[in-house]
Amino acid sequence: MKYTWWIFQVLMMLASFFFLVFGVDLMRAAYALENPYHFIMTFFSASFIILISLALAISFLIKMIRVFKQIRNTP
Repeated sequence: MKYTWWIFQVLMMLASFFFLVFGVDLMRAAYALENPYHFIMTFFSASFIILISLALAISFLIKMIRVFKQIRNTP
């Protein structure tokens, strides 16, 4: 039961990295668009996806580090 939290955190970290890669790929694809309106919409949506996924990945990483330090310091 105690490993469930770690598995969940790792899965969420992998999901956020997946969306980070997806956002970067979407950002690269935006530069191939010829319509300026489509470029702007795709560029800003890719930036938003990257921002959210990076913030989530950092928060999951900080949570895991805090819990690991707490476990390590507990006798």
